[in-house]
Amino acid sequence: MKSRLYSCIALVVLLSAGSRIVVAQADAGDPPAEATTAAPHNDTFVIGNDDKLNINVWKDTELTKTVQVRPDGMISMPLVGELQAAGRTPLQLENAIADKLKAYISQPDVTVIVEQINSQKFNILGKVAKPGSYPLTTTTTILDAIAEAGGFLDFAKQKDVYILRPKPEGGEARLHFNYKDVIKGKHTEENVRLEPRDTIVVP
Repeated sequence: MKSRLYSCIALVVLLSAGSRIVVAQADAGDPPAEATTAAPHNDTFVIGNDDKLNINVWKDTELTKTVQVRPDGMISMPLVGELQAAGRTPLQLENAIADKLKAYISQPDVTVIVEQINSQKFNILGKVAKPGSYPLTTTTTILDAIAEAGGFLDFAKQKDVYILRPKPEGGEARLHFNYKDVIKGKHTEENVRLEPRDTIVVP
C-alpha cells in the first residue's frame, strides 16, 4: 500500500516538474504568432477604375480612409492631393502615397488593400434574361456567365453564341461557342474562362 502511495506521489511530482518545464519553454521561446512579420504583398493585381481601396496610414486616423478609384483612374487624399491609382499595383500605390507624405510625416507607413474589385468585368449582350456588365472576381466560364445572366430567352441562337475578346495589339478576337454541343459534352474546350473586358454575344 505504501509503495503504491509513493508511486502516486512521485507521479504528481514529475507532472508538476514537467509543467514547470513547459511554462519555462513558453516564456523563453519564440514570440507569439501576432508578433511575427506579415506575409509579403501579392504584387500582381493591377488596380483599375472603380476599384474600392482601403488606405491605412499607421497612427493617422485622418489619413486612413476608404476611397474609390474614379473613372479617370485618380484618387484624392488629404495632404497627398490627386494621385494616379489605376495601372498601379497596391504596393506601387503605397510607395507613391508614402513619397508624397514624406513632406509632412517622418517615415510614413502606408498600406493599401483592395476592398472591392469593380474594374474587372465582362459583358453579356443579346437574348439573355439579364444582359449587362458583371464583375469578374472569380473564375467564370461562358456557361457560368449565361447562368448568371438568367439564361437564354426564347428564340436565342444557342449554337451561335460568341465572345469578342480585345487583343493587346488592338482589334478583337471572335471565339465561337455552341451551347448545344457543350452541354452534351462535345467541344468542351469552347467553354473558355472569361477574361476582363470579354463581351459575350447571344444572337
